[in-house]
Amino acid sequence: MSVANMAADPRPSEVLAKKDKSSFQKLMGSSLKMASATFLSRILGLIRDQVMAKMFGASGLTDAFVVAYRIPNLLRDLFAEGAFSSAFVPTFTEARLKSPETARRLLWSLFVILAAITSIFTLLIIIFAPEITAIFAPEFKSDPEKFQITVSLVRIMAPFLVFISLAALFMGVLNSIKIFFIPSLAPAFFNVVMISSMLLLSPYLVSHGHNRVFSMGIGVLAGGFVQLLVQLPLIFIKSYGPKGPLEFVSDYTKRIINRLGIGTIGIAATHINVLVTTIIATSTVVGAVSWLNYAFRLFQLPIGILSVSIAGSTLVHFSDAWKKKDFDHSRELLASSYFLSLLVIAPALVLMYVLSFPTVNIIFERGAFIRHDTEMTALAMQYYALGLPFYGLFKIFVPTFYVFDRPQIPVAISITTIIINIIFCLLLTPVYGFRVLAIGTTLSMAINSLAQAFFLSRQINLSLSFFINRRVFKIIFAGFIAYMVCRLSIDRFFSAEYGLFRKVLLYSSCVVVTITSYIIPLALLGEFGPLKKLVSKRVA
Repeated sequence: MSVANMAADPRPSEVLAKKDKSSFQKLMGSSLKMASATFLSRILGLIRDQVMAKMFGASGLTDAFVVAYRIPNLLRDLFAEGAFSSAFVPTFTEARLKSPETARRLLWSLFVILAAITSIFTLLIIIFAPEITAIFAPEFKSDPEKFQITVSLVRIMAPFLVFISLAALFMGVLNSIKIFFIPSLAPAFFNVVMISSMLLLSPYLVSHGHNRVFSMGIGVLAGGFVQLLVQLPLIFIKSYGPKGPLEFVSDYTKRIINRLGIGTIGIAATHINVLVTTIIATSTVVGAVSWLNYAFRLFQLPIGILSVSIAGSTLVHFSDAWKKKDFDHSRELLASSYFLSLLVIAPALVLMYVLSFPTVNIIFERGAFIRHDTEMTALAMQYYALGLPFYGLFKIFVPTFYVFDRPQIPVAISITTIIINIIFCLLLTPVYGFRVLAIGTTLSMAINSLAQAFFLSRQINLSLSFFINRRVFKIIFAGFIAYMVCRLSIDRFFSAEYGLFRKVLLYSSCVVVTITSYIIPLALLGEFGPLKKLVSKRVA
């Protein structure tokens, strides 16, 4: 039975208004904690990509690493960041509300199960690395050296799947007990290890007759292990260390596995989508895989800092309220996260789209990364940027379906949109080139998010005004003003031929002016005042 059929909360409207304000404050506080830690991690990730671009550019070696890394990374989406986390957090929250001992047994039972399953997958990846590489990058077979390097990288990075999946399990536990900062900071250690590996290990590998590209593979493996270890002390500090007998077969583990089974279908469809687009990219031009990878990495910067932080805190608070049967509070939390996501994503969209070329030029264009690579990466980045709002909402909507046991809805939507995207890319890439892959990603995400909004509104009784209202139009208007200011500023003052210091200074000034031109209309329209009070209260 959906929430639409449940009785409305009889509490007075002023009480609900106060709770709505409290919901926004809690959500904002949790999101800020996650965002601040994630910001540091993403900045280090950006530095990692800079080092990678300078050392390897958009070469065949970079394509080999990207393809090899994508293989364990795809399985990570299932065991770490996708269906598993969405299925685990609501169930663990319910177990924790029952008793800490029940939650502890559930954690370590899942730790053993997850370690066993991912180890089996890791072993299979190592054994069948040549066959898997041939599936993901059939064009590489025409270059035996490139193909063999990719196979070796796949084998080196395969155990990363085990480490990162267990790290995600610990992160889910800590987030469930309202600890956000340290788990969100853990990926920063991964980036530090990988940067160190590229800079320090490359000379050693070259001096011993090995290709320096293996320094990236070793860095991924070591970084995943460190990301797991840094969260372990908090697990013990919060009294969730292993203790007593485990319970591999319980109502909680069965529920997680059942939800995971449904989610696996959606993840499998996503993998097919990535597989097809990767094959298409490798069959276009040398460097296409790398251009799309660098562009998508930049696209993930605002997603990781803003949307994932909001979505992560929303899942925890929404799940907590839902399990307590406080359905009105759940709606309030969802409304707060929806508005907050649009509010912060709008200026990010403007900056990413308009400043695509200057961004890539400043960050990556040096060493082996030439001007043509900049132009192609910037083009892909613009098409990805158009999908920012939809990707942000997707991150918020999907976990809510798992909370009220309707995972089949987002899975069915994902499968449908993926099929549409694959057909779109297969038909148009031979005509328009690699850019179609970025356009297809954006279009499929737009369709996905809109469909989820439709079914979510029916599931928990949300009116059209929940999604389209005066506050949303204020954001759109402010975003348009910011776009015009940003476009005029960068076209008039920026040149790729300037020195680095001058370019960074002009770029930074443009960002400040753009954000200011976004805030001022919102303030004049009455939106910035309440937000300022909210942030002030959180700081106080």
